[in-house]
Amino acid sequence: MLNRASLSWARLVSNLLSPPVVWAVMVFPIAFRDATSRQQAVSWALVYGVLVCIMPMVYVGWMVRRGSISDLHMGVREERIRPFIVSLVCTAIAWWALRLMGAPPIIPLFALFSLVQIAVMALITLVWQISMHAMSISSAAVAAFAFFGPLWALPILPLVILVGAARLNLKRHTLAQVIAGTAVGVMIPLVVFALL
Repeated sequence: MLNRASLSWARLVSNLLSPPVVWAVMVFPIAFRDATSRQQAVSWALVYGVLVCIMPMVYVGWMVRRGSISDLHMGVREERIRPFIVSLVCTAIAWWALRLMGAPPIIPLFALFSLVQIAVMALITLVWQISMHAMSISSAAVAAFAFFGPLWALPILPLVILVGAARLNLKRHTLAQVIAGTAVGVMIPLVVFALL
């Protein structure tokens, strides 16, 4: 019974703090930061959310239904390649569309940062499987710090540990894979922000 309860909390954490959910939640405060109206902010956030978060998940769901992918979290490394390609295309379109819409630089920057993350994760996936969950939540902490300051980043830091523990509890990753995902999640935004 304890084992089942242990798996339940880990599954709940993995679902609630999956990369598409984390990024979809992050884009709303980022969109509202420099918007002159609520309508503007919501339209920018929706363009990002639909293209970067929802469309790739719809594709993954379709692949699961067809039997090409074992589950939504893509536990088998080789299953991640095609979804990464779809994510790259959708995120590139989001970056281009947000620039075309005249969104403040911070919003296309967030899309570009997502694009770089997906590209790096796709390349790593060719040889190794690191934790996308750990990557996304740790990058959210860095992005929150960069865009809003330390008070926004602090509440996210315990979630980094919680997500890592959940992925280990579910035996989806080794400790090394979780640490690597966290490191990539921290480094990519730092490099992108330093270069721009």
